[in-house]
Amino acid sequence: MEMSSVSPFSPSLPLTHLPSPHAKSRHLDNAFRPNSSISKSRARKMLSEIPRFAEKDAFPASLPLHTKNPHIVYHDIQRFAREDKLKEALTIMDYLDQRGVPVNVTTLSALIASCVRTRSLELAKQVHAYVRVNGLEKNEFLRTKLVSMYTTCGSIEDADKLFDQMPVKNAYTWNALLRGNVMAGKGQYRDALWTFSEMREGGVELNAYSFSCLIKSMAGASAFTQGLKAHGLLIKNGLLSSQIVLTCLIDMYFKCGKVRLACQLFEEISIKDIVVWGTMVAGFAHNNLQREAVLYIRQMISEHIYPNSVLLTTILPVIGEIGARKMGKELHAYVIKTRRYSHQLFIQSALIDMYCKCGDLSSGRRVFYACKERNTISWTALISGYISNGKLNQALRAITWMQKEGFKPDVVTVATVVPVCAELRALKSGKELHAFAVKNCFFPNISIVTSLMVMYAKCGHLNYSSKLFYCLEKQNVISWTAMIDSCIAGGHLHGALEVFRSMQSSKHRPDSVTMARALLVCSKLKASKLGKEIHGQILKKDLAKVPFVSAELVKMYGMCGEISKAKSAFHEVPVKGSMTKTAIIEAYGYNTMFREAIDLFKAMVRDGFTPNQYTFSVLLSICKQALFTDEARRIFKLMTRKFKIEPSKEHYLMMVEILTQSSCTEDAKRFEQMSSLLD
Repeated sequence: MEMSSVSPFSPSLPLTHLPSPHAKSRHLDNAFRPNSSISKSRARKMLSEIPRFAEKDAFPASLPLHTKNPHIVYHDIQRFAREDKLKEALTIMDYLDQRGVPVNVTTLSALIASCVRTRSLELAKQVHAYVRVNGLEKNEFLRTKLVSMYTTCGSIEDADKLFDQMPVKNAYTWNALLRGNVMAGKGQYRDALWTFSEMREGGVELNAYSFSCLIKSMAGASAFTQGLKAHGLLIKNGLLSSQIVLTCLIDMYFKCGKVRLACQLFEEISIKDIVVWGTMVAGFAHNNLQREAVLYIRQMISEHIYPNSVLLTTILPVIGEIGARKMGKELHAYVIKTRRYSHQLFIQSALIDMYCKCGDLSSGRRVFYACKERNTISWTALISGYISNGKLNQALRAITWMQKEGFKPDVVTVATVVPVCAELRALKSGKELHAFAVKNCFFPNISIVTSLMVMYAKCGHLNYSSKLFYCLEKQNVISWTAMIDSCIAGGHLHGALEVFRSMQSSKHRPDSVTMARALLVCSKLKASKLGKEIHGQILKKDLAKVPFVSAELVKMYGMCGEISKAKSAFHEVPVKGSMTKTAIIEAYGYNTMFREAIDLFKAMVRDGFTPNQYTFSVLLSICKQALFTDEARRIFKLMTRKFKIEPSKEHYLMMVEILTQSSCTEDAKRFEQMSSLLD
């Protein structure tokens, strides 16, 4: 993301050329408000609006007040703040204020920290009022924290007012404003740059913390060019020896997709700690380089640096994605051996998820039932595991068992289970989940809404899908794509094309997922003319590099009988993955080029192609159409023995059909028995 003509990294930055983005609003506020901070009388007024209550309301789970001294009460407030129970903490604060009991700096600092974590602006203003009432607003430590709090909660205006009123602005207060800009997210990227520029112009001593905050904002916004400039400034200021700064730079390069630069910087670090290793692993995972992430974990352990809880929760999902069950078991053994991690629920949930993704549902269940404590996350991990292993009915039943154990499904749980209702055509359960989501104010969560749209369409109620779509206050690319999906699921292919055309005429432009859905519709309708138009748009938007888009493009031409164009589309893809390679095999099959499809697959395997489950489904389907019985046997053996892929029920049933067609009844019965074991 580039700035305008003047860069904050320029060697000379005249203040006249660097107005703050909030300068105008500051002047207006100062013109119309005699005192822009919260006055003591206003603070009192704010606090007087809170409802009065009795002692039992202030301390529902504590001893009566007369048995407590203020220090014990402070500990109560701090405990609630650490648990992010701000309303309970503020209730006690008001109780103390009514009785004229002052509150110390440590307690107020804990409340501010909780506001930063929860990002609640309303409660943040109440905490600021208590700071004012206790006569501590001039406390430099608290003012610095208040600046960071307001920026994090999204109120840059309040943060600026406080900052401007500070008599002395040192590196700590400037860094607080900078850190707040970073924590506020992508939207405050430019604010972070301007703050940094003003720090340089004001002669503030820039330290490693200042640079780490700035680089984090660039990582969040994927601002590669500005990141390079920051790297140059770090070299100029001699701050590259800081481990924190180096770690932030590696993270920034990964998030900007510059994996090679991140690796080069990592190799330059002489002493690598767990944080640097963790940044590398997380960076590879962020860029879908799962095997590299696993390789670096092994390298890290070989250097006698062992994973901590953060690294475990980063690497376990990666292991699940690539099916590296053996390494997953090794890490599970490490978790049990270290003991301090074995009772952490988020690690247990990650282990359940890992085993289930590796196809080892029984081990995932064992981890789940061995947990002395469970929560909504661990239940959701188990439900997701049932789904990924094809146990849809058990997944649907599990949400009932979960509630019987006293755990309330959250947004993620509901979004996970609604697609199950769609697959099972379980309209009644889907409606119940819809009602539960409405009752618990989960709307307008886009994931739940779109899942419900597809569910209703699959259950034959496309009109309900339309109602959900048009009731959305703000429609976006995801909701438009979900409406196309709903039409496809409901069998209304021409309706899906109408929705696609309407989307193109709206302010929302189709993304890669939408384009892939449109190509799917063209394939099913054999609408090659529209498919070619979409192909043109894909080339214009440079989306042909996206694997699932290129795969759908190849399949579309194949299904429309234009095998030469399918081949051209395939050869134009620069990096061909398993999806694109499977698509060209499928295209050959659509055009009854059965032998060519099998030969192409064999050639790809010789060149190092690693097929997936879907590839073998396509190959067995081709063998069924061509009556290639012996070839089917060889392909099935290749799948299970060489590539170690667990056959699905679909694979077994296709083998049953192929063998039955060839009158191999005994073998067909054997495969049928094996398929029944998967029920």
